[in-house]
Amino acid sequence: MIRYYVLFASHNDGLCFEKVLKDNSLKYTIVPTPRILSKCCGISIMLKEEVLEKVKYLINNNKLKNEGLYRVNKETKEYERVC
Repeated sequence: MIRYYVLFASHNDGLCFEKVLKDNSLKYTIVPTPRILSKCCGISIMLKEEVLEKVKYLINNNKLKNEGLYRVNKETKEYERVC
């Protein structure tokens, strides 16, 4: 199972990012940061694949603070930075 996560240096950065997602009517879920990616604050935003391109666009154009967008394979525990 593939999941996508946006990580943050602080909870405040995560909440600001959440506001932009809400303003753009994009679906997301706030979740604890997966252990394999736990180099940041305790929360991350999990996204579905169908919103990835829009989120990448928002990251690149709004200069939203984040520590990266990662693709995680929950079965193999492999991950890679997407954006």
